[in-house]
Amino acid sequence: MPKTITDEEIFKYHKRGKIATQITKPCVTQKDLSIAYSPGVAVPCLEIQKDPYKAYDYTAKGNLVGVITDGTAVLGLGDIGHLASKPVMEGKAVLFKKFADVDAYDIEINEKDPDKFIDIVVAIADTFGGINLEDIKAPKCFYIEEELKKRTNVPVMHDDQHGTAIITTAGLMNAIEITGKDIRTMKIVVSGAGASATACVNMYKALGAKNIIMCDSKGVISTSRDDLNEFKKAFAVDTKDKTLSDAIKNADMFLGLSVAGAVNKDMVASMNTDPILFTLANPVPEIMPEEVLEVRDDAIIGTGRSDYVNQVNNVLGFPFIFRGALDMRATHITENMKMAAARALADLAKEEVSQEVKDAFENPNLKFGKKYIIPKPTDRNVLFWVASAVAEAAVQDGVANVKNFDKERYIRSLHRRLDDTL
Repeated sequence: MPKTITDEEIFKYHKRGKIATQITKPCVTQKDLSIAYSPGVAVPCLEIQKDPYKAYDYTAKGNLVGVITDGTAVLGLGDIGHLASKPVMEGKAVLFKKFADVDAYDIEINEKDPDKFIDIVVAIADTFGGINLEDIKAPKCFYIEEELKKRTNVPVMHDDQHGTAIITTAGLMNAIEITGKDIRTMKIVVSGAGASATACVNMYKALGAKNIIMCDSKGVISTSRDDLNEFKKAFAVDTKDKTLSDAIKNADMFLGLSVAGAVNKDMVASMNTDPILFTLANPVPEIMPEEVLEVRDDAIIGTGRSDYVNQVNNVLGFPFIFRGALDMRATHITENMKMAAARALADLAKEEVSQEVKDAFENPNLKFGKKYIIPKPTDRNVLFWVASAVAEAAVQDGVANVKNFDKERYIRSLHRRLDDTL
């Protein structure tokens, strides 16, 4: 956070929250009132009673996402409780609206038992066109997401897992292209074994990665350890490495989703040529980029911060993934839809960067290369590329409920939405 921002400014900004409702139809005359509420409102009610799918036509469901949490793993704050998490969830709703014109309600549930939490969400799921789970601690977040995917008929995504995975996968695709590395032979080392780390590993494996070593706070997650729970056992590998320092030797990529200072310059120096380092601990990464560059001038570096190159920011993913899913009236977000989003981001980074984006970041030299492997969050084209890729994948996977999908026509509709509302 910039030092120029004071607590007083922050409190003033958040006064009375960051979201509100607005009406989308006139409500001025007697006729307006009789259509908006009684007696006219009974007509669409009865249509939905006959065919629940009509809710997409006659209510806001088709553009509405529930941002739902129990407040057990908030940002870098941990288990601060459901109500204390509300400013974060409101912020998520702001990003949905700002970047993809998706309406979102934040719902903070005072229930930490995963089965009871699931029952509550299932009971309200029909209100929404999609559900964004947020800031739920591991490992229960995996169980909650999987059960909700089974028990609801709307797309469900735990962004803490999949958002980071999608963005880092996009960055990895381009880093591989720049360095000429082969994903099948790369050695990838991960510091952290939480929700986002495991989702990243699963996506890298889907790309073809075979040599991945994960580390938690006690060291390498190996088959020789007897303290692993069932969740971590699935990621254990047969290796003599015990520590992160052991594992990172000759590594082609380091992914940090752990704590500040987890990596030092000697460890970076021991990595393979053209190392890829995504150091994503926030606000202070596992090692600062300038420290990396002191020992490696061949590195590709990404962080979670906006004041360095290659910011891995989840806002590049979730608004546009849900935009595409909602517009296709999708029942699920599939692995193919997530990978399509990653590929779209990777491809967009190779396109010419608009002057508008260059001006926003005060950098006239933004172009594809080691310092620009993923697009900037403010790039208008992210909406068109990612949402359309996700929508197309939903149709391919058979989870869409629209007829005669035409990708070019859909992209034109996104342009109109952007011009009209964003």
